[in-house]
Amino acid sequence: MAIKSKTKPPAKPAAGGDGGGVQPKRWVGQPLQRREEQRLVRGQGTFIDDIKLAGMLHLKLVRSSYAHARIVNVDVSQAEAYPGVVCVLTGAEVVKICPPFYQIGPAPGCQIVDHAMAASKVRYQGEPVVAIAAETRIAAEDAAEQVRVEYEPLEPVVDAEAALADKTLLHDAAGTNTVWHGVFEYGDAEKAFRQAAHVVNIDRLHCHRFSSTPLEGNAIIGQWEPKDGRIYFWCNNSFPTFGIQFLAPALGVHIDRIRVQTHDIGGSFGIKITNYPYMAICALASRKAGGRPVKWTETRSEHMLASAHGNERTFRDTRVALDKNGVITAITSRHLDDCGAYPRYEPLGCVIWSQVFPGVYRFKNARIDFTQVVTNKCPVGPNRGYSRMQHLWFLERVMDICGHKLGIPGDEIRLRNYIQPQEFPYTTPNGCIYDSGNYPAMLEMTKKLVGWEKWQSEQATERKTKDGRMIGIGIGTTLDSGTNNFGQSQIINPNAPYSGQSQAANAKLDIYGELVVAVGSVPQGQGHETSVSQVVADVFNIHPDMVTVRVGFDTDRNVHTGHSGTYASQFAVSGLSAVHGAAQKLKSEMSRLAAFALKTRQSNLEFGVGKQGPEVRVRGSDGAKAINFWGLANLANVNSAGFPDNLMDVTLNCRHLWRAPFKVPDIKRKYGSLTLTYASQLHIAVVEIDRETCQIKILEYAVVDDCGKVINPRIVEGQVHGATAHGIGAALMESCVYDDSGNMMTGTFSDYTPITSVNMPTLRQGHIETPSPHSYNGAKGMGEGGGAPLHALSAALQDALYSSGVIISDSHNTADSIFHALRRAQKGDDGNVRVEEASRSRT
Repeated sequence: MAIKSKTKPPAKPAAGGDGGGVQPKRWVGQPLQRREEQRLVRGQGTFIDDIKLAGMLHLKLVRSSYAHARIVNVDVSQAEAYPGVVCVLTGAEVVKICPPFYQIGPAPGCQIVDHAMAASKVRYQGEPVVAIAAETRIAAEDAAEQVRVEYEPLEPVVDAEAALADKTLLHDAAGTNTVWHGVFEYGDAEKAFRQAAHVVNIDRLHCHRFSSTPLEGNAIIGQWEPKDGRIYFWCNNSFPTFGIQFLAPALGVHIDRIRVQTHDIGGSFGIKITNYPYMAICALASRKAGGRPVKWTETRSEHMLASAHGNERTFRDTRVALDKNGVITAITSRHLDDCGAYPRYEPLGCVIWSQVFPGVYRFKNARIDFTQVVTNKCPVGPNRGYSRMQHLWFLERVMDICGHKLGIPGDEIRLRNYIQPQEFPYTTPNGCIYDSGNYPAMLEMTKKLVGWEKWQSEQATERKTKDGRMIGIGIGTTLDSGTNNFGQSQIINPNAPYSGQSQAANAKLDIYGELVVAVGSVPQGQGHETSVSQVVADVFNIHPDMVTVRVGFDTDRNVHTGHSGTYASQFAVSGLSAVHGAAQKLKSEMSRLAAFALKTRQSNLEFGVGKQGPEVRVRGSDGAKAINFWGLANLANVNSAGFPDNLMDVTLNCRHLWRAPFKVPDIKRKYGSLTLTYASQLHIAVVEIDRETCQIKILEYAVVDDCGKVINPRIVEGQVHGATAHGIGAALMESCVYDDSGNMMTGTFSDYTPITSVNMPTLRQGHIETPSPHSYNGAKGMGEGGGAPLHALSAALQDALYSSGVIISDSHNTADSIFHALRRAQKGDDGNVRVEEASRSRT
């Protein structure tokens, strides 16, 4: 695995951080090594499984072996008598003592009953039925073998289109499998079709279900403490403020009685947002065990079977209108989303895709009929590029299929349809505002990196030979919409109590002059500790090593809001804006205090590093008139006699709340600003398909990203590399496959085959900056560009196979699927896709 990059590290500072090399004028923009690496690489991180509490019990879950069945009887008597077992919890008990989690969506979706454990019916393979808490993990696992559950199998529904028929219902009270349905319609699509020079019809496209496979599975310690009546969680949930909003009413406690702490997290990619049902199980087991802490750590097979998967989406009856130059003027389509057995974080995915409604293209007329259904599969959760990735893949497939039908090369048809640089800020048909971008420049840079002309020449040479190599070149352009407006939830449910976006941070000067910053984010490897220190260092004109950043998340720190967490590519905007605001408030207080101590005006002061460390000094005094940070903290905290009345409000402990400038969207029109910033990535893949084995080989791969003003280039490169690996794995290797009975066929790494360094090509990587006007420093959120490899590789395979009559209709492609596609094409049947093109004479 390799990255080709031009990033140069900054000069190393001497001890104390203010000498040795030349200190840069600003730390933001410098490729500093991540501070987190020092503890993580040395095995000094603190993950949930590292935490050992006195009297802690270990939890084992007995899970359903059926995808759909009634629970006839549960016998836990032998398990309860097993040595080391402290308590056993059944689904029937949970239903009696714990109401179901509330649902985000309206009726009928809100009538879906979702408990932490199944009581009378199981709805997906792996759903928890019994929980056992024992003194050791081995005792819990052995006792689980003694549980006897009698099931009455029911007909499962594992296909979204079959679920629409409601022949088999998952949730009887809802009366339907449809969670939500709505139509997103803008402009005048029918008029555009009447005036079109070309119309392309695409019967069916399908974006497959896959997951994230983080190094660390879900892990939770829950303690329902009888002494104070509070519930304590140590967990790796990546959106805990969302989780406790679900947990508090279900557990019957006020939300301030729940304390959640996170530490180091071994990856999330969004899917750990929905582990709150397991948090509830641990808390309930703890209460039954008399308040002893209960730990549950997920096995890899449990994670694959029953944690959360990404959305699976089918696109039907797509019609595309184009003018004589190949510019798309209208799209109509019917989209069907499969959210698994329970909506949970859904049906937010029914609207979040519309943050990128036209993708990177200029069409203004569209009609998307969107439906989400439940099926007897693992519930889905946000997964890198949540909901947008599937829609962007659809648009990129549309672009390539139209290009091939009209004989327009992939790069040229994109250039004709891209939103142009001079059009930013660009308002989309549904009212989202793209803040900045330059897609043509990204395409040009990526083409140079990949060696576009060389590969086109080689491809042309091979195509002149009857049995020449099957080489394909594909482009994938994707958007990473960050800092989302929760007001979009009201498009789904007008009564949803969510809107806007906010983040809080705290900056303080401790008694001994230590600068300490805390933020309400939940990092899982994104380098928050490092980037926060860089931002704060610039505010105070000191070295980042002089800034202490509180690691992890703790609800008792009071630096969070109801929106706080790490999701939606927002930290560089919301998190760092909150940090910057708190640091500025602290700097103002310190400046006022220093002016008093040094008997001068605030305008005469500057911050920097002197012989005694960080200080505030009179400008031009060469440090002769200065007070260091310890001296300021001492005055405010322990040496305050004679403190003047006009400084009584100085606390040196400053909290700042940042709010995004959002309004609630127009619910009827489904129109308004749904997210704040739009980062982008452009990938080009060159592939070869072996004529005999149909094996796919990546010959060259290039990436260019634009995330606005870069905070730390090294972190950005890592994010781009990780997203690319994630997407390549999904495109060629990773898929959650179910059989007709609802059994998951890819529940281990032997079958799911996640990508490793062995499968990664060398990445040629570039970068441009189009600063956002919405963040204080021009940064955009980034990190969810994992969909771009799906787009680029699908396009490259299409390019290699189009002359053989094959249309790439699925986002997951393997040697086997390519082989069968070629066989179908030889018979004149391309399987799931039928493409027709109606040409009309237009002036």
